Amino acid sequence: MTPTDQVPQQEVPLLAEGEEDARAGGLAGAPGVAGDQPSVLTRGGESRVDSEQTVARGFRERAVRRVRQIFSSQQQQQTVVWSSDGRTTTTTPAAAMSRPRFSCKPQDIKNAIRKNLLPILTISGVSGGIILGIILRYSRSTQWTKREIMYVGYIGELFLRALKALIIPLIVSSLVSAIGSLDLSLSKKIGLRAVGYYMTTTVLAVILGIILVVTIHPGKGTDEDITKAGEGRTVYTPDLLMDLPRNLFPPNLIQACFETHKTAIVEPKIGENDTRIPEWIRKYNWTEGAELPKSEWDIVMEHTRALNIMGLVSFATFLGLALSKLGPKGKPLLDFFQSLSDASMVITSWLIWISPVGILFLVASMMIEMEDFSVMLGQLGMYFGTVVLGIFIHGFVVLPLLYTLLTRKLPFRFLANMTQAYITAFATASSSGTLPVTFQCLEEKNHIDTRVTRFVIPIGATINMDGTALYEAVAAIFIAQVRGMALTIGQIVAISITATAAAIGAAGIPQAGLVTMVMVLDVVGLPPEDMTLIIAVDWLLDRFRTMINVLGDSIGAGLVYELSKKELERMGSVNVNGDVERPSNEIGMDAVESSKM
Repeated sequence: MTPTDQVPQQEVPLLAEGEEDARAGGLAGAPGVAGDQPSVLTRGGESRVDSEQTVARGFRERAVRRVRQIFSSQQQQQTVVWSSDGRTTTTTPAAAMSRPRFSCKPQDIKNAIRKNLLPILTISGVSGGIILGIILRYSRSTQWTKREIMYVGYIGELFLRALKALIIPLIVSSLVSAIGSLDLSLSKKIGLRAVGYYMTTTVLAVILGIILVVTIHPGKGTDEDITKAGEGRTVYTPDLLMDLPRNLFPPNLIQACFETHKTAIVEPKIGENDTRIPEWIRKYNWTEGAELPKSEWDIVMEHTRALNIMGLVSFATFLGLALSKLGPKGKPLLDFFQSLSDASMVITSWLIWISPVGILFLVASMMIEMEDFSVMLGQLGMYFGTVVLGIFIHGFVVLPLLYTLLTRKLPFRFLANMTQAYITAFATASSSGTLPVTFQCLEEKNHIDTRVTRFVIPIGATINMDGTALYEAVAAIFIAQVRGMALTIGQIVAISITATAAAIGAAGIPQAGLVTMVMVLDVVGLPPEDMTLIIAVDWLLDRFRTMINVLGDSIGAGLVYELSKKELERMGSVNVNGDVERPSNEIGMDAVESSKM
């Protein structure tokens, strides 16, 4: 028996990164390899030198065999796991690394249905609402009255009211708690990334809409075949622009919860001895009976019944920054808003399970209320198709592509997890009303850090209106085409800039885009009355563009989270004031998970 055969083969464990280098040079630390050589005796006339060479050769062979064993073991069993403290490695059995196979076992199917029960029920609610609405619509020859339609949609109205009741607590508490728990420098970075994303996507949506409407040219012909609906609103473009900062700084926060400031203009009443008449004749060559320029109309400051979301967002942002600056002094108030935010999410998790029933009756009443399906097939059908095509290209091609390029991740699972928010946005036609569902999908299903979602999403619901921007650009050029107006490059650029500004100022409430649409028409010299050409299909387009607005907000939150992940990990669970916080992926979610039905 040779000395090589005398050494038993030992199980070689995986080596840590620091130990591999220590043992690489001749395996100095291996037992029986270099450090503790056995005594070698000469036999059969063999010299001591020859015997030592034989033993050394055996050691080398054994060392090579062990290195190969280590390398093979690392290849088969070692896997890389990324964690917040850097790159670490763990070992897993080779069988565990095999590709997972889809199983059709009853238990697996049951688990899959249980996991995706809510999206399945929601989609069923939409489908059932469409079927129920069509059946009720054609179940009798006479037209349904408004009261009967109200009865059909009553349950959906209750669901919508409950959802909107969560808007104010969620917006204020989420923004205050998110900004207050972040470092001021990190808050600035996240805010700039979010606003940069929102501005970029809004401009891209406007450009896409202009390209489509100029290429497809849906406004060919005249307005004789178009059914007009509603009435135009007389507004003055400078007033609309100045109303944005006015609503950004509300004088009364309580009033901002249910009213929004609006500047209106009314035609002045002219008496026989009005002293302004000579000046009007001199300045405008005005004659009695003619309409005065809008700059001479009387200004009336009004308040409309609508949530001033811009004012609440600005107040909550500044309050969060102030609490972050205060440090330990502001901790009690910050804890209050954190608890309010968590409690709102718990209520959302309860409310979300009745959404399929509410959506069913909302969609059914919408189908009954629709005046005539033939409107979608006429000249407005080309306009409708252009807007919907642009919305889907922007929402499911441009935005996911932007997400993939900046994060190097495929967006399909992310988008699929947001299905509940899309459907709720379509049913409610309100991006603000969908906020509770958006929070729930992002935090529970996509596992986005709550410090990002509760900072970015309320701001996005205020200023990110990609669908509205695209719609207003298409609508303005469509009306110009119907009127036979040839737009210059300068006018098209003016439309794009105005549509972007109008989209930012559009509140997150149903059909708010119609108000800002007047400003876009005014830029190219079209009268506000021309807005009646598109009102017939606006109720349905409003739902599509709300859905894409929510999609843009969600992708923005995911994108900002991926870009800010390193800063959030470095910050860890301790805030800038040195106070211990809960880990970011657990803020508010323990209570939500325990409250699921």
